Amino acid sequence: MRLYIITDLEGVAGVLNFDDYGAPESRYYETARSLTTGEINAAIEGAIAAGASEILVVDGHGHGAINPSELHPAAELYAGRPMGYPFLCDESFDAAMVIGQHAKSNTDGGHLSHTGSFVIEELTINGVSVGELGCNTLFCGYFGVPTVMVSGDQACCEEARALVPGIETAAVKRGLKRGPATGLTGEQNKLHNGAAVHLHPEPARALIRTKAELGLSRVREIAPFRLEPPYELVSILRHTETEPQKTARCEADDMIELLNMPRVYA
Repeated sequence: MRLYIITDLEGVAGVLNFDDYGAPESRYYETARSLTTGEINAAIEGAIAAGASEILVVDGHGHGAINPSELHPAAELYAGRPMGYPFLCDESFDAAMVIGQHAKSNTDGGHLSHTGSFVIEELTINGVSVGELGCNTLFCGYFGVPTVMVSGDQACCEEARALVPGIETAAVKRGLKRGPATGLTGEQNKLHNGAAVHLHPEPARALIRTKAELGLSRVREIAPFRLEPPYELVSILRHTETEPQKTARCEADDMIELLNMPRVYA
C-alpha cells in the first residue's frame, strides 16, 4: 500500500509561534524541525502497522521543516524548492495524510491560523472557503486519493472533519483566542491567535500513531474530497497600513491548473 504524507510546521505540538520557530533565522527553528519530524515519524509508524509498504513524505512548509537525518528510514523524502502542485501526488497512491497542519485564515479558536501566508484574508474555490488543508485534500482527491488522517491544532481537525466526513484526526494542541482575525493586517494576524495549550510531544506522537493506523485501516470508508469543475478561485489580500484589501480571481477547468495559476491582485 502506497501512502502520501504532506507536512507543515505550525500545527505541530510545541511550535509556539512563527517568529521563533518558523524560519531558518528563527532561534528555535532546529527545535521545530525535530518536533515536526518526530510527529511525522509517529504517523509513519502507525501507517506501517496498518500495512503501508511505500511512503513518500513531502516537506510542505515554506522554509522546510523536516530534519532528514531524523526521518524514519522507511520513508522517502521530497523536499527543497521550487515545488508546485501536485507535489508528486498521483494515482499510484492509495491514501494520503497531512501532518502538522494549522487551521485556515480567520478560524475561530485556531492557533497561528493562516492560508499560505498571514497576509491572506480569505481563499475560496467555487465559493467553498479552504485553507492549505483544503487545497492539499483537493489535489489528492483530484487523483482519487483519499486523505484519511490529519494532525494539527483542534480547529484544524474540526476543519478537516467538515471537508472529509469520516476522516481520522489527531488534535495535538488547542488555540485559546476566540473570534476571527477578520480585518487585521498580516502582522496583526500573525500575533492574533498565538496562544495555545499543547500536548507534550510524547503523548502527541502516541495519538498521531494511533490515528494514522486507524485512518489507513479505514481507507475504503473515506471518500476523496472533490469539487466539480469549472473552477473559480478567489483570493483576498488583507489590507496594509497604506493599501486596501485586494482580490485575485482565477478560473480553470482543471484543479491542478487552477492551483498553479499566478494570482494577480487588484
